[in-house]
Amino acid sequence: MKKFLLATAAAAVAVAAFGATAQAADLGSRGYYQKTPAPVYAAPLYNWTGFYLGGHLGGVFSGSNNTFNGLALTDSSARFMGGVQGGYDWQLSPMWVIGLEGQYSWVGNHQLNAIFPGGYAYNNNQRGIASITGRVGYTWGPGLIYVKGGYAYSDNNETVTLGGVPAGFALSDNHSNGWTIGGGAEYMFAPNWSAKVEYQYYDFGDSRFTAPGALAQYGSFHNDEHTVKAGLNYRFNLGNLGGPAYGRY
Repeated sequence: MKKFLLATAAAAVAVAAFGATAQAADLGSRGYYQKTPAPVYAAPLYNWTGFYLGGHLGGVFSGSNNTFNGLALTDSSARFMGGVQGGYDWQLSPMWVIGLEGQYSWVGNHQLNAIFPGGYAYNNNQRGIASITGRVGYTWGPGLIYVKGGYAYSDNNETVTLGGVPAGFALSDNHSNGWTIGGGAEYMFAPNWSAKVEYQYYDFGDSRFTAPGALAQYGSFHNDEHTVKAGLNYRFNLGNLGGPAYGRY
């Protein structure tokens, strides 16, 4: 009996071992564990598309053509200027940007004067210069170089006196409206912030007195200005709304 029980137990153990081996074979081998790689760092993108607002400081220098047909004008040739600008840029491709900008600059202590024979005197106090310009630029990530041009406006306050007493007068053109052209460079030095330097030439054309008759004989005069400015812009982050982002840090 004892031998029979031992034989039965041995057989049961053998069957159980065979069954476990077969079950393990049916389950198949378990794949090895692979650690999930850390996410790849995506560098932020530069994008010039969007609105911006800013301010600028600089200087104004009168052109060499500010004369009354040979009668020299006394001019404050170099003056301080400061103002504001705002606009919208659109990045067309990784390299090209177009935009539209409005700008106004207050001009300090500008007196354009002429003393005529007979006691007449002319004075033009130019209080400000404004422009609405389009611009086209070439960019490489944070840097942009551009050219610009368009409409210019001169905020003039003109007077004529005779012997120190105000006198009536009329001009063929108020030389407040003109054109401008220029160029500069801009750089994004921080998120939403860019700095620029810019040269701009303003031309307000020729004008002549049509009255009084004593001044009409002196012909026309020309008014043009050269400006150099440094500015700072805050750029609203509208790149994802306005177009594709180009360039990398």
